[in-house]
Amino acid sequence: MSNVASEEQHHIVGGGIAGLATAVYLIRDAGVEGKDIRIYEQLDVTGGSLDGSGDAETGYVIRGGRMFEEHFACTFDLLGTIPSVNDPGISITEDIMAFNRMVPGSSNCRLVREGKPAEDRYDLTISAHDIVDINRLILRSERFLGSQSIEDWFQPSFFESNFWLMWSTMFSFQPWHALIEMRRYLRRFIHLFPGFTRIAGILRTRYNQYDSLIAPIVTWLRDRGVKIATGAQVIGVTIEGTRQDRRVTALALTDDGNVQTNEVDCVYLTLGSMTDGSVMGSNDRAPELHDQESGAWTLWRRLAAQHEGFGHPEAFCGDTGKTAWHSFTATVDGPDFFEFMEDFTNNRTGTGGLVTFADSGWVLSIVLFHQPHFRGQKHGTYTFWGYGLRGDRPGDFVKKPMWEAAGDEIITELSGHLKLTNKQKACFDSARVLPCRMPFITSQFMPRRPGDRPDVRPNGARNFAVIGQYCELPRDCVFTVEYSVRSARTAVASLTGRVDPPPLVARTDLDPMVLIRAARALIGM
Repeated sequence: MSNVASEEQHHIVGGGIAGLATAVYLIRDAGVEGKDIRIYEQLDVTGGSLDGSGDAETGYVIRGGRMFEEHFACTFDLLGTIPSVNDPGISITEDIMAFNRMVPGSSNCRLVREGKPAEDRYDLTISAHDIVDINRLILRSERFLGSQSIEDWFQPSFFESNFWLMWSTMFSFQPWHALIEMRRYLRRFIHLFPGFTRIAGILRTRYNQYDSLIAPIVTWLRDRGVKIATGAQVIGVTIEGTRQDRRVTALALTDDGNVQTNEVDCVYLTLGSMTDGSVMGSNDRAPELHDQESGAWTLWRRLAAQHEGFGHPEAFCGDTGKTAWHSFTATVDGPDFFEFMEDFTNNRTGTGGLVTFADSGWVLSIVLFHQPHFRGQKHGTYTFWGYGLRGDRPGDFVKKPMWEAAGDEIITELSGHLKLTNKQKACFDSARVLPCRMPFITSQFMPRRPGDRPDVRPNGARNFAVIGQYCELPRDCVFTVEYSVRSARTAVASLTGRVDPPPLVARTDLDPMVLIRAARALIGM
């Protein structure tokens, strides 16, 4: 690639994985020098939803975690460029593959009922009618489905099945979410059906996703001169011209700064955020429930109100009662709870994945990570994560919604579902349990109509593009790292003309053998 003229600047709004990936593609594939790239991040840390922070004394924190699988072509191509955090001699992609060979995932205890591994945990318990409805959905076009919800399509009995329980807790779907998003997931991940009850085929990172992914990417970018400004919130974007020919001419920042752009500059806009408005609690305090939008949504609302082609953010962020859930991260001293869970689940720590309590009012799930889960994690400390898909409902042992529960109360609920004795509960006596409310965490799944998500390159956009979870990428699935990375590559390819567009989304649903194996899995053969 030839070097780009030095006067050309690339401004990236948002330092999540979409923004960081955009910078990598600009340097690696478009020939842009790092010094000509600026990233503006409203928080004091990059990474967006891929986070990991804290310490042994106050407690480690991750708000959530994204899963990977082998067909994430854009993600693994991107990570194949970046040296891994532990061994600069190999890439992040190579490290992920090596780690999953060392710690292969296959759950022996995906579901728990009445304080023990569910007897039917390997059975999807769906009826013949449910199977027909799944197949009908896969075959229908998105245009036909429109803005229907999942509960519009399936019978009530479907939502009592193990299939739905495992599906909804693995991907965070709710009955009121968009049917077209469920269709995309069914088609995109149909090759995982044979191992679905064991969560087989899912790949994990060695550490939390900030340490494993974000930190080495940021190091790579800074080593090449990229300017990353944290605590820099873009509150306004000036767009001039007609709908058929328009360009960004300035960015306004909260510190009264005003970034002017010239004719050859490019601007990449991250609109919306899954983890915007996150609020932390503590052992004795639940997170506050005063949901507030901040920069990512406010900016999108302003742009959508002022300019055509920027979609309709209110379709996604207008009802936090339907888009929120609470997660929690527990830090414990000593291995007692982890040893108990290894015996309980018959899984070595880090190999089992999500464990869901099927009779939980909160629909509580936990994950015991391979330890250490944080780089520099204090020896003798252990961390695990959990969340409640239905935190709006009362608990079974704590008679309040999870949304109103402090960290200690969440542990009480967990202990009740595991039927821990008082002696066993003692392992939590000094635990640091930090709950987190995320009011918009499933907002990208809300029912939508064509045009609610803007195109990566809105009509007439001469020098700007939209990246992240809320732009439209046909066939791919939101709530994945792949979606954000694919949006970045699509944007860079479109604006610079010097990068190949991303490869097509893998269509394993067109492979006859995949379809046969999936059908056998659904009917329990």
